[in-house]
Amino acid sequence: MYVLVLMLKAVNEVALVALISQGALFILAGSKRDNNFVYFILKSITMPVMKFARLITPRIVIDQHIGWVALFLLLVAEVLLILAKISLHLEAAGAA
Repeated sequence: MYVLVLMLKAVNEVALVALISQGALFILAGSKRDNNFVYFILKSITMPVMKFARLITPRIVIDQHIGWVALFLLLVAEVLLILAKISLHLEAAGAA
């Protein structure tokens, strides 16, 4: 179980860093971001998270805010995975 939590945490961290990098490149590249190869790669990595965020949000949330929803979901998942890792580590050490 501990290894599963570690693997999920690693995947979540990759998606989190990709989303933050995509946001930074969104600001820096401006309107030319669609022609940027790195932005395309980052967009491909974060596409599943963005689609999931669009799926769970109501239609009143506009598409421009889906990135913020995805960031919030990834941060919440990261906190939950950290808590699970700590719990499993303490359980394995016999402290729990």
